[in-house]
Amino acid sequence: MYFADRLTLDAPRRTKDGFLAVRAKAARLGVYDYAGSEVDPENKHGLRDQATVKVLRDENTVFDERAVKSFIGKPITDNHPSQAVTADNWRQHARGTVMGAMRDGDYLAFDLMVTDAEAISKIEAGKRELSNGYAADLEFGLFTAADGTVCPVRQASISGNHVALVDHGRAGSNCAIKDGEKFAICDANPAAMSAFNMEKKVPKITLDGLVVDLSDAAAVEAAIKKFQDAATAAQKTLADAKAAHDKEMAAKDAEIDKLKGQVVDQAKIDALADAKATVVADAKKIAGDKLGDTAGKTVADVRRMAVAAKLGDAAVADKSDDYIEARFDGLKDGGTSDPIAQNLRDQRHSTTNDNASVRDFVRAAQY
Repeated sequence: MYFADRLTLDAPRRTKDGFLAVRAKAARLGVYDYAGSEVDPENKHGLRDQATVKVLRDENTVFDERAVKSFIGKPITDNHPSQAVTADNWRQHARGTVMGAMRDGDYLAFDLMVTDAEAISKIEAGKRELSNGYAADLEFGLFTAADGTVCPVRQASISGNHVALVDHGRAGSNCAIKDGEKFAICDANPAAMSAFNMEKKVPKITLDGLVVDLSDAAAVEAAIKKFQDAATAAQKTLADAKAAHDKEMAAKDAEIDKLKGQVVDQAKIDALADAKATVVADAKKIAGDKLGDTAGKTVADVRRMAVAAKLGDAAVADKSDDYIEARFDGLKDGGTSDPIAQNLRDQRHSTTNDNASVRDFVRAAQY
């Protein structure tokens, strides 16, 4: 729970440095009235709907050694800040320091040193009441005060956070209580908030790891521009990387296509090898030892070599591959270079030499 108590400045004095030193009575022992909704907002203890709930602040709580020491060194603020004072926001809110804390009768008194000139001027102009903000736990049960008052709630484990300079200090039900928040806003009463807390909570956002006050337009614009520039640079880097990747992929695709064009089907290779082997075998039958070396020669070359070896170079001079293939096939099948001459040679061994036979032979040779 977070609370704000009332205290009043007593006879402040100036130091030689211009600071304002004062001892002020703070929290007192006793019973305080709070609305049930403030003490038990979730109605966990059946007190939420009660108009008034008695809260005990006893001697053991107020003068607990740890509670007293917890205020020493804490900042003095000009009005209650909208949140607990921490190292992150101390520079914004601190206007002085609590130098000491001690018991003064039924009160807890503070030695305060106000070090901010503007805050000192406000005090001298009449802003002389204080409200100390602190965290405290609430205990629920039946607790009896020194005057016999029975209270269903008691404060415990007080931990000081700051002391605020205010126009109107508050006590009783005006003190802020928020169940479940260890360091809630001191001035939690909405009606009282506008009356004596003139500080406006400025929205802040975190940009690039830094907390930026949204009221500082230049800082916001600079931070946004930094993000925009970073985004533009990132987009360019991405576009350049994509272009380089596309170029690389295009080069690889071209290389793959080239390699595919160089690959010969194995079946075709086998067929070509078989065809050449057959032609070489036939060529050797035709030309014998005259054939020569056929290594590295095409099928057409081998045929031409065989016909030339068998019939002479004149037989193949200026002849097409188709012509050579036909001559090769004829020689392969046992033919000669000149069928007419061959038939004439065959007739030399024939006993038939009548004119009709000769005529038929010549006709056959012509056709």
